Amino acid sequence: MVKKENRLVIPDEIVMNKIYFIRGHKVMLDSDLAELYKVETRVLNQAVSRNEYRFPRDFMFQLNEVEWKNLKSQIGASNYIKQNWKT
Repeated sequence: MVKKENRLVIPDEIVMNKIYFIRGHKVMLDSDLAELYKVETRVLNQAVSRNEYRFPRDFMFQLNEVEWKNLKSQIGASNYIKQNWKT
C-alpha cells in the first residue's frame, strides 16, 4: 500500500506575514497556524494538547494582556498599510 503524502504549498510571503516578534522570539499565533493548515483553532490546540510530549517546553506560550494589545495594534497597523499601499 502506497502512503499518500499530504503536503501544503504555501507561498513564503503568506507565512512571513504571519510571524511576529514577541519576547525576543519569532512566533506565530495559533489562529494563523490553524488557518494555514485549514483547521479550526480549537482543533489545532486540541492536537497540540494531546501530543504535548512531542514539543519542547518553550514551544508555546500565552500572551499576557499587554502583549496581546500591542500585537493587535501591530496587526491593525499592518493591515491598514497593506490595504492602503499603492504600487
